[in-house]
Amino acid sequence: MNTNETPPVQGLNSSQLHAWMRFVAVVELVPGLLDSQLQRDSDLSHFEYYVLAMLSEAPNRTLRMTGLSSMTNSSLPRLSHVVRRLEDRGLVQRSPCPTDRRATNAALTEPGWAVVQAAAPGHIRTVRENVIDPLTDEQVAQLDAISHQLLLKLDPTNRLNNSVPEGA
Repeated sequence: MNTNETPPVQGLNSSQLHAWMRFVAVVELVPGLLDSQLQRDSDLSHFEYYVLAMLSEAPNRTLRMTGLSSMTNSSLPRLSHVVRRLEDRGLVQRSPCPTDRRATNAALTEPGWAVVQAAAPGHIRTVRENVIDPLTDEQVAQLDAISHQLLLKLDPTNRLNNSVPEGA
């Protein structure tokens, strides 16, 4: 065998393929479900809500744009565009970082905090009704364990898992 050849890939068996196709369906359906609810109830996309929520959990409701980008798994250009829209609505304010002149901070404003607080109950209700409540407590624990295992592979630096509160 030539050392440059790629070894053949083992296909998925029928149960693996079935699980994969169901997982893909869930991954495709959930974002639209969350976007629809948040857009309808709060005039926010899910990503905008996620940005506001990450800021709401940060010390002084402020994060460096690079940190916020990492926490939301977003490129800086995409995040900057979304933060500019949120800034135009008065929900976020950007300012130079006082400890690093090269960095920019994003801070949640009081109106932004009010929007997060108003949006959270509907968002949580949608998550509960569509993802959590259809599962038993044992299945929720399995979902957590499966998600954790996948994140170990997909997010080896633990960027996204660090935004999950312990014991939550």
